[in-house]
Amino acid sequence: MRKSIYFLALSFLAVILIAGCQKNASNDSRARLQVALTDKPDPNVKEVWVDIREVVIKMNDGADYTLNGAHPGVYNLLDLTNGKDTILADSDIPAGTISQIRLVLGDNNYIITKDGQKISLSTPSAEQSGLKVQIHQDVSGGILYRIKLDFDAAQSIVKAGNSGNYILKPVLRVLSFIPSGGIVKGVVAPDSVLTYIYAIKAPDTVASTATNSFGQYSFRDIPAGSYTLSYVPSDTIHKDASRNATVILGQTTVIDTVKLEMK
Repeated sequence: MRKSIYFLALSFLAVILIAGCQKNASNDSRARLQVALTDKPDPNVKEVWVDIREVVIKMNDGADYTLNGAHPGVYNLLDLTNGKDTILADSDIPAGTISQIRLVLGDNNYIITKDGQKISLSTPSAEQSGLKVQIHQDVSGGILYRIKLDFDAAQSIVKAGNSGNYILKPVLRVLSFIPSGGIVKGVVAPDSVLTYIYAIKAPDTVASTATNSFGQYSFRDIPAGSYTLSYVPSDTIHKDASRNATVILGQTTVIDTVKLEMK
């Protein structure tokens, strides 16, 4: 009875790992983008609140994509100074070239002055089409890219003459746009043997996965560096195997087919 439960648990684990590996393989054609926001301090005001509703990217083919995994809300830009930032969106996107990123604002934008007065900010053009920043960056499938935007509050708040009103004319720029890791992928033969693969960067196991029904496996977005890949067959008649792999930031490393040997 115990043996049956043990093998049932192993089978269930294998199904989960295979599904995860197949999902990784299918996502190799899509990149992933994280958009973060930071700010320079403004000595003239106490708080600057900006109502961010959507994050949209435009690809070189002209298509617009509203990022899923976005975090709409009203953000105080002055909380995001001295190296602090916040994630606005974390989403899968098509591979290709990003030409532009756009922050679409709502109408709840305001400042709090040093003496505690709340003053609304008018942002007519930004509410309609969004704050546009030119990017022109290539993105490859399977790679996580992190973009950090600087919303310069000090230059973005403009006093409208002697009216006492303020206008939000956002000054937005890209601070950084970097890939966060690389991809390792390959094939294990025979494909009929479910094999677990561990990416080891001594002394730690950084990532693990398993082969799918075609013997394929992949690691996405793992840090650059030198690794030992350990291959552990799920049966009792094949030997463990290992390979060395070098992961390069933003690139894909393909491992030669690993042929399992009999014990």
